[in-house]
Amino acid sequence: MSISMTQTQLPDPVTQAEFYAGIPAKRLLAWLVDIVVIGLLTAIVATLPLFIGWFFYPLIFAVLSFIYRVSTITSGSATWGMRLFNIELRNREGQPLEGTEAVMHTAGYMVASAFVMPQVVSVILIAISPKSQALHDHLCGTAAINKPQRY
Repeated sequence: MSISMTQTQLPDPVTQAEFYAGIPAKRLLAWLVDIVVIGLLTAIVATLPLFIGWFFYPLIFAVLSFIYRVSTITSGSATWGMRLFNIELRNREGQPLEGTEAVMHTAGYMVASAFVMPQVVSVILIAISPKSQALHDHLCGTAAINKPQRY
């Protein structure tokens, strides 16, 4: 499985199915890792100001989640959980996500996660769409793929 550095679009799920193999399960596992990391970071931050931050735990969690996701996606086109499971996000041109794209992807994820129906739709889309894209992926034109080998 290799990808050309001059690629101009996402890999085709029919002719290059190896890029999407196992993505739904890997995304779930990566999400669980990311939630644990963000939860631990939030617990530390909430404890620092004499435990007063625990009254604002959901707000601190949301802010740290946004910062964590944008910074990790910007730096490597994947969160730490995604990197652990060897997947990364790509834009519609097949390139790694950069700053603005990471912000848009994270904002879409957080809005979809804040409401039940968009989250349910996202899970269903990941399970049934050819590129295993969530609702916010469809809107942003992004997809999670197995990290390509560079030669």
